Amino acid sequence: MTSIDAEPAMQTIAPELAELAGLIADPGRASILSRLMDGRPQTASELALVAGVTPQTASWHLSRLVERALLKVERRGPRRFYRLATPLVAQMLEGMMTVAAIDPHPSRPPPRIDPEMRRARTCYDHLAGELGVAVTDAMRDRGHLNLDQEAGELTASGRAFLGDFGIDLHAPARGRRILCRPCLDWSERRPHLAGRAGAAVADLALQRDWIRRRPQGRSVEITDAGLLAFRNLFGARI
Repeated sequence: MTSIDAEPAMQTIAPELAELAGLIADPGRASILSRLMDGRPQTASELALVAGVTPQTASWHLSRLVERALLKVERRGPRRFYRLATPLVAQMLEGMMTVAAIDPHPSRPPPRIDPEMRRARTCYDHLAGELGVAVTDAMRDRGHLNLDQEAGELTASGRAFLGDFGIDLHAPARGRRILCRPCLDWSERRPHLAGRAGAAVADLALQRDWIRRRPQGRSVEITDAGLLAFRNLFGARI
């Protein structure tokens, strides 16, 4: 699309873009979306505590986010759980976090980043932080992965490498989710692996107890076994 073509298209989408930005701009809704970035479903009462609002206000926020297709609702008996609607929503939020972390006044001391979050965390359903970037770099260095700022490719050796762990990426995917793509890490300012391949690596790490979720938030604990596995099996410098 040329710049001449782009202008009318942008004018068409501009109202929706402004509406979306206004929706996320509310601190309560931003807190809710940020909490759900760990991929775990939450109840309205749990999200009300996160946002620091009353249950009634939280319900109003959640209904607006569901209406705009940023969240989806899962019913489990009488309870309703909320989660991000799609990986694309998580990708958008991670990109916004990266931009938000850029200091417009570089002469000031950099903002403090929670060391546990920086060390290892989930970004929706894949690994992020120092751990996510280190695993991505190691797979790329070993020829398992081609990844740049825009696109990604899992090589034949990468499929074989993950296949040795029982990960079958040849199986048909649900929906149209991309197999392998970069996701710009907001704390490291470099891409980590996302897509179905990234989710599979994170699932593997959880199943083998290489990482453990913390009770709250997105940070994860790297176990002693995980440290050895990431270093010896993946070649990650972590």
